[in-house]
Amino acid sequence: MSYRMVRKKLRSLANSETAVILQRFFKTGSGQYGEGDKFLGIKVPQLRKVAKEFQDLKLSDVQKLLHSSNHEERLLAIIFLVNRFSTADEKTQERVYQLYLKNTRYINNWDLVDLSAHHIVGAYLFSRAKKLLYALAVSNDLWERRIAMLSTFYYIKRSRFQEALKISKILLYDEHDLIHKAVGWMLREIGKRDLAVEEDFLKSHYKKMPRTMLRYAIERFPESKRKRYLVGTI
Repeated sequence: MSYRMVRKKLRSLANSETAVILQRFFKTGSGQYGEGDKFLGIKVPQLRKVAKEFQDLKLSDVQKLLHSSNHEERLLAIIFLVNRFSTADEKTQERVYQLYLKNTRYINNWDLVDLSAHHIVGAYLFSRAKKLLYALAVSNDLWERRIAMLSTFYYIKRSRFQEALKISKILLYDEHDLIHKAVGWMLREIGKRDLAVEEDFLKSHYKKMPRTMLRYAIERFPESKRKRYLVGTI
């Protein structure tokens, strides 16, 4: 099970037509958030099968994949890391966590973040100090800020909302649409579990929230209530 074997397998699955579609979907044009990213044209279910086939790949080789200029190789590395973390002992979990944080520059699109942050960073810090999350939340790097927000999904799923609400407040005035979506999504997830907690936060902040953030947060509300939030009459 080697890095070269994995890359050879991926190239056997490459599809140029799918690659063109993915390049548009992940906004790889000039000035867009995924500018310059390259795609082989491989879908996620195929990548999961490759991860299973090469499940014993060394972490050093996983890191090589993570450094690739090809999106699917980085995504495969993320799948490897999530799978490894979920079954590992504490020592290996720490290695995966540290590798992840040292390579955030390569975790540079929303799918890479969303598939991994809560499973690795959120999970590792669950019983530990959360200082790192708040540092990421004020990073100049878009993806590190999204990692901070999505990491809290691990806690939200366990009905622990404090971290998510604090980081939502930090990111309330963020300028990027992808952060607006992430915050709104996590607030919506809180509301699925405790609507009162979500609405308490919204009533304090909804008039100042970016429109996209608010729309994501209230997506599941009855239409009449959504309209009141959107026109500011709550």
